Amino acid sequence: MSKTLFITGASSGIGAATARAAVKSGWNAGLFARSEDKLGALVEELGDQALALPGDATSLNEQRAAIGTLVERYGKLDAAFANAGMGLSAAGTEQGDPDEWETLVQLNVLGLLWTVKAAMPQLKANTGHMLLTGSAAGRTHIKGSVYGASKWFVHGYGGNLAQEMREWGGRCTVIAPGMVDTPFFDEAKPDKLKPQDIARAAVYALEQPAHACVQEMFVMPTG
Repeated sequence: MSKTLFITGASSGIGAATARAAVKSGWNAGLFARSEDKLGALVEELGDQALALPGDATSLNEQRAAIGTLVERYGKLDAAFANAGMGLSAAGTEQGDPDEWETLVQLNVLGLLWTVKAAMPQLKANTGHMLLTGSAAGRTHIKGSVYGASKWFVHGYGGNLAQEMREWGGRCTVIAPGMVDTPFFDEAKPDKLKPQDIARAAVYALEQPAHACVQEMFVMPTG
């Protein structure tokens, strides 16, 4: 039976690229994001191995419902990728927008926690794998960066979660990209990483033998 992966932020960028790479490797993919039209186009491209699951990552109930629908379709859940996230338009603390910070925390911190919470019963039943999108910004100090601090949370929590999942044979991987040329940025970054680079890293981590866990992976541009 094919394995099944749930991906948040699946409508573009790293999430969409990971869906393509996972399906190519034989996985089924549940595509969760707010952009229903983009999800539909991606499912049309990928075929029966993909399922569109429109929803908001900041809602635990919507993530739970999406995973339930995914399991009904494919029979089980083997892995989940908490990938949805956002940046900020105003950098630093003094110039930062508190309303924007609140939105960021809802998605980058709580949204990620909701993915883990929603997926965990299924992952535990299938000795599954949790992927989290961290960042190189989550391992270095950047002047006043609230975004970077949200990714420090991902790395810290990811390590803690790996310890918890290890008790029942599960695995947790934090994938930490450097700058990636995605719609995350207003301007193109043609000399930086591509979403496909991070997708290959995700599939690599997922397809390690059961006795091996890639717990943290940095993918950095050479330029």
